[in-house]
Amino acid sequence: MTTSTIAPGSDDRGDPLSVTRAAVVTLDGRKWVTGWSPQAEQLLGYHAKDMLGQPIRALSVQAEGADEDWLGPRRDGAAPVHTVLRHRSGRFLRAVTSLYQLPAGVAGTAFLLLLADAREHAEWQLGQAMLQGLAAESPVALTIYGPDLRVAWANAAARSELPGEFTQYLGRSESELYPGSRVLSPGHPSSVTQLMREVLVTGRTVVDLRYQGRTLADPDREHVWSLSYYRLQDAAGQTLGVCEESVDVTDLYRAQNRLALLNEAAALIGSTLDLDRTVEEFAEVLVPEVADFVAVDLLGAVLDGREPDVRSVGRTGDVRRAAHRSVREDLPEVVVPAGCTVGYPEGSPQWQCLSSGYPVLNAVLALSSPWLVRDAERSSRMRELGIHSHMVVPLRARGVTMGAATLMRWRNPESFLPDDLLLVEELAARAAVCIDNARRFTREHHSALMLQRSLLPHDMPAHTAVEAAYRYLPADTEAGVGGDWCDVLPLACARVGLVVGDVIGHGLRAAATMGRLRTAVHTLADLDLPPDELLAHLDDLVQRLAEEAETAHPFAAEGVVGATCLYGVYDSVTRRATFASAGHPPPALAHRNKPVEFCDVPPGPPLGVGGMPFESVEVDIPDDCVLALYTDGLIMASERDADIGLARLCFALAHPERPLEEITGTMERILLPDHPADDVAFLVARPCPLPADRVASWELAFEPEAAGYARSLVGERLAQWRLEDLSFSAELIVSELVTNAIRHARGPISLDLIRTENRLICAVSDSSSTSPHMRRARLGEEGGRGLFLVAQFAARWGTRHTANGKIIWAEMPAPAAETLL
Repeated sequence: MTTSTIAPGSDDRGDPLSVTRAAVVTLDGRKWVTGWSPQAEQLLGYHAKDMLGQPIRALSVQAEGADEDWLGPRRDGAAPVHTVLRHRSGRFLRAVTSLYQLPAGVAGTAFLLLLADAREHAEWQLGQAMLQGLAAESPVALTIYGPDLRVAWANAAARSELPGEFTQYLGRSESELYPGSRVLSPGHPSSVTQLMREVLVTGRTVVDLRYQGRTLADPDREHVWSLSYYRLQDAAGQTLGVCEESVDVTDLYRAQNRLALLNEAAALIGSTLDLDRTVEEFAEVLVPEVADFVAVDLLGAVLDGREPDVRSVGRTGDVRRAAHRSVREDLPEVVVPAGCTVGYPEGSPQWQCLSSGYPVLNAVLALSSPWLVRDAERSSRMRELGIHSHMVVPLRARGVTMGAATLMRWRNPESFLPDDLLLVEELAARAAVCIDNARRFTREHHSALMLQRSLLPHDMPAHTAVEAAYRYLPADTEAGVGGDWCDVLPLACARVGLVVGDVIGHGLRAAATMGRLRTAVHTLADLDLPPDELLAHLDDLVQRLAEEAETAHPFAAEGVVGATCLYGVYDSVTRRATFASAGHPPPALAHRNKPVEFCDVPPGPPLGVGGMPFESVEVDIPDDCVLALYTDGLIMASERDADIGLARLCFALAHPERPLEEITGTMERILLPDHPADDVAFLVARPCPLPADRVASWELAFEPEAAGYARSLVGERLAQWRLEDLSFSAELIVSELVTNAIRHARGPISLDLIRTENRLICAVSDSSSTSPHMRRARLGEEGGRGLFLVAQFAARWGTRHTANGKIIWAEMPAPAAETLL
């Protein structure tokens, strides 16, 4: 066997089998002990005097795993031999050995035997392997900065981030190796050098510090590292420097950012059902986190709330700019303003995206592309700004392409990557669903508003009996409709009907019920029924509606139908109003010189209860007052306390001489929060009583000659009113009405002539409750043409019943009163 010689202790510091640390035994040529070191005595327990002159093989124990040839000489660098030796105490000791032949001398052949505990040696080998792995194989970059915080050593992973020979970086600071980098983790110094100085002084360990920057080996791509720092000291406690552990977590950081962006998008996009706002939210998510500029273009049908036509997606003629956003406020990238039609040339990425429904990624934008050559303005903008990366993603929901989002980068030097495309596609898919929901809501909202406009008066029409203003505020602001309503209805003989109602519930269902009730009130008011009778008919209708709803929805809230209503008739001639209530709050009467009072109107049962009568009450209405009718949503909005609401209502109605719009605005401001919990409708009316000189009344004898006398009275009064042009028509109408009363009714008979702003009203009353009706007279009949003639000469005519009989009235257009002055 060939042996090798060594220079003991040359590079073996720390090795348990080195000459300086191992148990050393010298042997002669026969392998008998000639020298026994203190370490050998400590390892095996035998004293030197016991072992000198003894064969070393006597300590050997044949055991499983032991090397029989443990006394064979080792070559330099050969692995040590494992064997089992007997300790003086009798126990077995697993050891590692190395036998080296010493140079021949005077005494002849001699050997040097090194022994160490096998477990201790294995631990040392593991440590050496770990150090070797950290230095050469570990993916964790290790850099040691000396006490001056300059580079003293780096392992292979750290050196890979530094181009060229590593020696050129020794003695440099961290800021020189990673210029322009910054600390991302909050609560730490902005400079890593300052952080290492704190670690060096305090000994505090820093773990998982996020750090962003670029390396000298890859200056075009931004990286993110997770850094950890700890202080290095020797056995004596002397500070040697700071060790930096660095792991590149760029992909993890970007994945976390994408996840955070998706979470933010889920919370932000679609926060409202407003289409414009939804598109803006989508753009806000993308800039500046993903792109430097984004333009969102939608089909015109989508912006208009209509169903997009799948066949027209490829045609860009009806594509409009919905929103755009940039990292610069002056929006230098914008070619088309928001709301305008976007014209993309055929073959452009947008055209391809809309036609196919697939995204288009131009990671590196070629400004010489044919579509850009044909679009000179866009090409010029892109060249000027240095836009280098371009992406177009479709906005698709429910299988239909509704538009496209165009993303560009010019400030961010990195190109769009496939991962960026996946992220934007996910965001676009979410945004598209929200946009489609907003589109559908816009369509339904427009339908609801159309329903509302058809159910409620656009503006209060002008009436000769009252001046009116109103407010309507539904609780369901998204639907825009509710169950409350108010109306001013023209009635015969210079009278007007005032109505306010409240249907149970909110939204479209309550609005539909309200529309049916409002129509019914209009119809019943045309019949000129007293308020209590009108409510009785309305109560019957609500009962029928409730039965229908319960049959259709026996176990749902849709089966519940109910309402309250207040109806009153104001007579501008008598200056009195008659009110009846179906479970509704009473009207308020605001005076100039005394506090607001609430009319004592019996509340009655709500509509739909049935079986209970309603009671009418007459109220004197002073000339200089204001009458307010309202739903309970107005007074209950004040902290849900009716007393507080009534007190605030009295305050808002003070000074009734103000304009009615000002009064209604004050009521809304004082009594209502920004978003009322219940529907609110209220009506404010200022009576306009007729002056005494515009009304003429006569009692007529119940005899045929009364018709001629009535004609003469009418002619004289029309002459006083300077309405001679109406004399023929008015005298004919009055003659026919008086004659009809004498022939078919009972006395006494009275005649009223009323002059309003633009009407002349003739009214004949009698004591009969029988209503006349118009019929077609046959040839040869002398009568039967009276009401036919009245209908031909009057703008409208009708009959209303009173407590003592009936009144037949007819109206004719007349010049405005001011033209007679």
